[in-house]
Amino acid sequence: MRVLLLILSFLATQVHADDRLVRVYAAPELVQSGVMQHLAPRFSLKTQVRIEFVAQPTAAELVLDRDGHALFDGFGTTWGVSVSTETDAALRLKTWLQSGVGTDTVLSFAPDGQALFAEPTLQTVVAKVREMDSTAILGQEISHVKCARCHVTQAGRGQIDIGSTPSFAVLRSLSDWESRFSAFYVLKPHPAFTQIDGVTPPFANDRPSPIAPITLSLEDLDAIMAYVDAMDAADLGQPLQHQ
Repeated sequence: MRVLLLILSFLATQVHADDRLVRVYAAPELVQSGVMQHLAPRFSLKTQVRIEFVAQPTAAELVLDRDGHALFDGFGTTWGVSVSTETDAALRLKTWLQSGVGTDTVLSFAPDGQALFAEPTLQTVVAKVREMDSTAILGQEISHVKCARCHVTQAGRGQIDIGSTPSFAVLRSLSDWESRFSAFYVLKPHPAFTQIDGVTPPFANDRPSPIAPITLSLEDLDAIMAYVDAMDAADLGQPLQHQ
């Protein structure tokens, strides 16, 4: 029993350690520019997650090079981010880099007073919604009421959203959008505050929802799916190409 407890304690320590460390490969041009040394301490100060730079992409959980989601332009190309191993630390860094704070951190890097990076040339085009049936219209309203405190659910509609979370239109552009929406309540951070009638267990008395919980029925979820299905996916531009 003591050996088992020691093993479990060791594994728990390792998991905690992994949550506080992300291994990053950055293209040589980015490293040599000094921007990585500029952003790393700022991210770590905000999140308490340490960045360790590695020499090979295969050793990294997160990669900054000419592939992946476009982040910024510089040195005649567009630089992107991709996650090769979905650890919590890697996803936190990716989210931060894609956020307004992360973008501002990179764009503010100006050695000798000269900014080296700019907004990416690949811009998101606002999505439109095609003609919808009654179920999709209901889903549109449910999405606004239940989801708009974190996501942009409808372009141009007043709402308070978290800038680092993807909009419904961006999520609709993903090839696996149906599985993401149909099972969103099991994907972090949703289980902490989401209840699906007849599906999810109630919150434990000693671990209530940290924020006002969201409660949905399976019919509500079907309506949201119908709304997203009727939505034109955001145009994220062409994938980055090797140069």
